[in-house]
Amino acid sequence: MEQFKYYAPTQILFGKNTEAQAGQLCKARGATKVLVHFGGSSAQRSGLLDRVCQSLQAAGLGYVTLGGVVPNPRLSKVYEGIELCRREQADFILAVGGGSVIDSAKAIGYGITNPGDVWDYYSGQTPQACAPIGAVLTIAAAGSEMSNASVITNEDGWLKRGLQSPYAYCKFAILNPELTYTLPAYQTASGCTDIIIHTLERYFTRPGVKALALTDGMAEALLRNVMRNVKLALQTPADYDARAEIMWAGTLSHNDITGDRSQGDWASHQLEHELGGMFDVAHGAGLAAIWGSWARYVLKHDPSRFAQLAVNVLNVPYTFGNDEKTALEGIAAMEDFFSSIGMPTSISAMDIDLTDAQIKELAHKCSFMGRRTIGGFVTLNAADMENIYRMAK
Repeated sequence: MEQFKYYAPTQILFGKNTEAQAGQLCKARGATKVLVHFGGSSAQRSGLLDRVCQSLQAAGLGYVTLGGVVPNPRLSKVYEGIELCRREQADFILAVGGGSVIDSAKAIGYGITNPGDVWDYYSGQTPQACAPIGAVLTIAAAGSEMSNASVITNEDGWLKRGLQSPYAYCKFAILNPELTYTLPAYQTASGCTDIIIHTLERYFTRPGVKALALTDGMAEALLRNVMRNVKLALQTPADYDARAEIMWAGTLSHNDITGDRSQGDWASHQLEHELGGMFDVAHGAGLAAIWGSWARYVLKHDPSRFAQLAVNVLNVPYTFGNDEKTALEGIAAMEDFFSSIGMPTSISAMDIDLTDAQIKELAHKCSFMGRRTIGGFVTLNAADMENIYRMAK
């Protein structure tokens, strides 16, 4: 058994109408004035924002609202939130939305509790605090509601950078599957793809890490669960049971229950972050477009690991004595699944015709201008990154 870390301090309230408890949960954690942070108009049109604000009023809490968070959340909105919190003396941030809103809330939380420019902490400095965060989840995807991670895009250079810190775990997260009924099909599929890749990033561990059979089994069960239920949710958007399975899987996929983050790969995410920064593509779609090329590029490092995924998750018959053949069939089966739910399996399928100059720029940014490698399963340098982007075209 390998050494690993597991820390999951977030309280979860799961089920119908749980958003009505948001005010009491904020108050129980010492809030006096809450920044209610949200995305577009859907939270307003659905009445969710009103219900959340009413629960804050019922708990005797003041609040101020800030909407406008977009997918691939922007640093400029984070700055706006920091200024608003300071002006209004908000001491608790309640994110009402999906991963982008929660990530933006975390960045605001860093900004009002640490000195200097918050972007410095997404550029390598270590934060020493974060304002308390709560979440009312409306999209099953990023898992930010129970992880220590957040990702922000800086419009100056369109750099997309992540930050992990133990200070950024949500104090609580409210998960009502009914809130996901009205998601567009593409967004549902993209979110489920993100859940799948979060799990795969942990599944493909760095060299020397012996995967636990129990952890593998949980990861494989989660993958099968999401692959089954996303099709049910796409067929019947108001299928509560399918939405509930997906929502809980999204949370578990990124809270380290399926593997310690530090022992995983994460190259697919890092490669996709630059696509998202440059082209503003949906995160899950970008991951689907990249994953197959990454998998084929690193396959020979450990074909047996890919073969295990193929057999245990994708129902590929094992070719005795030929792990590589089984592995390649498994990668193709995963791509077929992505296609079956409307996800792209190449960058061109997102109507992006990458030029050689753009490929070099993507790899340059992904390598932090040549200062880092990526990947735990296989270490990739800037030249490797270029090769994978070319394969994924």
